[in-house]
Amino acid sequence: MTDRPSLSAAYWRGLRNGLPFMLVIVPFGTLFGVAATEAGLNLVEVMGFSVLVIAGASQFTAVQLMNDHTPALLVILTALAVNLRMAMYSASLAPHLGAAPRWQKALVAYFMIDQSFAVAAQDYERAPQQSLAEKLAYYAGACTPNCPTWYVATLAGALLGAAIPPEFALDFAVPVTFLAMIAPMLRSLPHLVAATVSVVAALVFSFLPSGLGVLVAAVLAMVAGARAETFLARRAA
Repeated sequence: MTDRPSLSAAYWRGLRNGLPFMLVIVPFGTLFGVAATEAGLNLVEVMGFSVLVIAGASQFTAVQLMNDHTPALLVILTALAVNLRMAMYSASLAPHLGAAPRWQKALVAYFMIDQSFAVAAQDYERAPQQSLAEKLAYYAGACTPNCPTWYVATLAGALLGAAIPPEFALDFAVPVTFLAMIAPMLRSLPHLVAATVSVVAALVFSFLPSGLGVLVAAVLAMVAGARAETFLARRAA
C-alpha cells in the first residue's frame, strides 16, 4: 500500500510541473472568452463551452467555423478531428492508469488537456515503477493549476474582452502553448513524421473551405505516424 507522504509528494511534484503552463493558459483562455463573445455567444454559452468541452484547440476551431457560417455537421466533425489526439493521449496513459476504478478514469478523461498529458507522460516514462495511486496523485497535481485557471480566464475574457487593448495581442498564447508541449515530445521518427505531415498537409489543403484542410491534415498525420511506427517495428524484427 502506498503511504500518504509519497502520495503528497507525487501531488506536489505534479502541481509544480504543471504550474508554468498557467503563463500561457491565462492569455489562451482569455482569448477564447473574447473570441467566443465576439462570435455572438452569451456568457452562459461561453462558459458552458469551456466547462463541458475543456479543449482549447477544438473550441477555437469550432468558434472560427461558426463565425464563417459553416454547417453545424462540419463544425462538429472538424472539432472532433482536432480532439482525436485525446484518444491517442488516452492510449498512451492506459498502461499506467488503466487499472484505476471507473470513476477515477472518468475524472482523468474529463481533466485530460494537453498540458496535463504532457507532464504526466514524461513523469510516468521517467519513473514507471510508481504505484497507481502515486501516478493518479501526480496527474491530479498537474491538473490543479491549469483546469480551474482555464475556466477563470475564459470568464475574464468573456466579461472584460472589450476592455483589453488590441496591442496586448493575446493570440500569441496559442502557438506558444503548443510549441512548449509538442517540442519535448518529438523524440522519435514516427512523432517527427506525423508532425511534418500535419504541417505540410495543413498548408497544402488550406484552400479547402470550412476548415476541411485541418481535418484532412489530422487524418494524414495520424496515418503517416502509424505507418512510420509499423515500418520501424518490421525493420527491428
